[in-house]
Amino acid sequence: MIATSTIVMFLLMYVNTYNIDHVFWSETRFWMAFVMGAAMMVIMLLFMWGMYESRAKNFTILGIAVAVFAVALWLVRSQTTISDTEYMSAMIPHHSIAIMTSERAHIRDPRVRRLAHDIILAQRREIAEMRYLIADIEENGVRMTERVPEGAQP
Repeated sequence: MIATSTIVMFLLMYVNTYNIDHVFWSETRFWMAFVMGAAMMVIMLLFMWGMYESRAKNFTILGIAVAVFAVALWLVRSQTTISDTEYMSAMIPHHSIAIMTSERAHIRDPRVRRLAHDIILAQRREIAEMRYLIADIEENGVRMTERVPEGAQP
């Protein structure tokens, strides 16, 4: 039940993307699903403490949940496993959410509407740039230095 719920929570994190083509694998969302699944384990166990007669089983389950929560939270917060392309793959759905909310919100103040419009333009530009960079890195590898056009000052 917890595993199924964790998978469903992972998938639900994508339902508020603007376009289906903005759905990319996100390791951060993957680890976040484990944070939520582990928290749900603790909550469910505390509500159903009497389900297992063995206190040892209850504390074992609780210990596993706390350990999974701690490790997954550390992975989410530290971003230690996230590479260049994984970072951008996680950011595209995030930017997509900004487009959706900026476009569909019922904004009446023209200043806020202008801000929302600027956000939409910026997020679309950044998504296009991230798509380009993902493709370039996958084809050519990670650059270790920035190329400066001839005649330009670094």
